[in-house]
Amino acid sequence: MSTSGLPIIDLSPLRSSNSADYKKVGIELCEAASTVGFFYIKNHGISQIEIKEIFDISKRFFAFEEHQKSAVSISPFHRGWLHIGAAKMYGNKESDYKESFVWGLEVTEDDSDFKAGGRLLAPNQWPAFVPEMREKLTTYFTEAQICGEKLLKALARGLQVSGDYFLKEIDKPISRGALIHYPPNRPNRYPNQHLPEKYGRFFQVGSGEHTDYGALTMLCQDQIGGLQIKGKSGTWVSAEPIEGTFVINIGDLLARWSNGRFESTPHRVINSSTQARYSLAMFVDPNWNATIKPLTKGMECANYDTVQCADYINARYNEAFAYRKSRDNE
Repeated sequence: MSTSGLPIIDLSPLRSSNSADYKKVGIELCEAASTVGFFYIKNHGISQIEIKEIFDISKRFFAFEEHQKSAVSISPFHRGWLHIGAAKMYGNKESDYKESFVWGLEVTEDDSDFKAGGRLLAPNQWPAFVPEMREKLTTYFTEAQICGEKLLKALARGLQVSGDYFLKEIDKPISRGALIHYPPNRPNRYPNQHLPEKYGRFFQVGSGEHTDYGALTMLCQDQIGGLQIKGKSGTWVSAEPIEGTFVINIGDLLARWSNGRFESTPHRVINSSTQARYSLAMFVDPNWNATIKPLTKGMECANYDTVQCADYINARYNEAFAYRKSRDNE
């Protein structure tokens, strides 16, 4: 158990041939997913050396001037660089004080799903000024997707349904990776981006209160911290960085898919440090046309409508991202 009270779940039994050990992990994951919706995982199979290399690349990319990063500005298909203020979580008055770079599954301009449009599958935008970015992030995407699918399989087993319940339509996923940069806390420079003073310090909003849209989020933090989770009482709990782990949270799509058995919990990022904060996120989702039908057993009624994956996520993007709003107004 972490100091925040979030469970730390060891995934090494998922690589075991012992079915009892596998089942135990599935139950642990379901318990965490159904109570708080957040947990840590360790022994996930992704190298710390690889993660460090990606953080180094992230720092190099975000250090470039805006006019250079704008060469890979976010596309209508949600690929590329989002400038500071480009995202505003629903219900929040201020835009998020962060910038990010988003990529996904590698597809070409000849890809039929890209040509069809609206399916969140598109060519990635790779910056020429960080030439190694493409290879490193493409490799990471594959490894993180595999890890996410292992989690979905174990969660299904924990729910006592077929292990492929959440994996039947995931051969061409619309998952996204994101490098995220939260600038240092400078209260005098950005007075409208701060919460009230607390404990003698300014707390800067990096990402406003929100729930994630998709199925699962895998987050790797640097040592600055700042991720906070909203408890059922309304109090905020810090999810401190723990080396060698990912923070996993349930997204709205998986909460619907589980018919409310899993919790999609509000969270935010507050960068109270005078140092920049960096994080690496992977938003794990199935195919664009995956049918998200709530899991019901026996006489149980569905608590949510059935939705199509890409339709649902596109609708949420339209609410959150400035480039989507400006496009709608054209």
